[in-house]
Amino acid sequence: MADIFDVVADSTRRDILHILLERYNASKDAGGEISVSDIVGQLGLSQPTVSKHLKVLREAGLVAVREEGQHRFYHLDYAPLEEIEDWLIPFLSVDFDAEVDGLDADAGLKVEQRAFASLIGKAIADTSYQVTHVVKDATGRKWRKTD
Repeated sequence: MADIFDVVADSTRRDILHILLERYNASKDAGGEISVSDIVGQLGLSQPTVSKHLKVLREAGLVAVREEGQHRFYHLDYAPLEEIEDWLIPFLSVDFDAEVDGLDADAGLKVEQRAFASLIGKAIADTSYQVTHVVKDATGRKWRKTD
């Protein structure tokens, strides 16, 4: 099995994970499942290319598949992402140990404040990713005026 960091290093696989996350957030009652053909349609890639990337994600445990006849429905599995989160946390919390506005480190943020700041940071990062993704999609398309 490939290292989790190698798996998410590929931008196409990150795009697939983002599509699965959006589906999960949009339809929690359906378990966040999406068909391979829907992923192909959203990415504009060939079905074999998407299937190849889904296989890598499946082998890494990042996605799970449900087969229904000849159709495959994928959903996100968060568990392997905890390894990435565990690796990132020390880098994200460096500023919490520094002095804040002239206060001693001991007088820094309380646990609740740190949790709130973390949520805000995650929301900003997610929004930034979404804006980048939309801009990338918009600039990649050739727009034409229809009469």
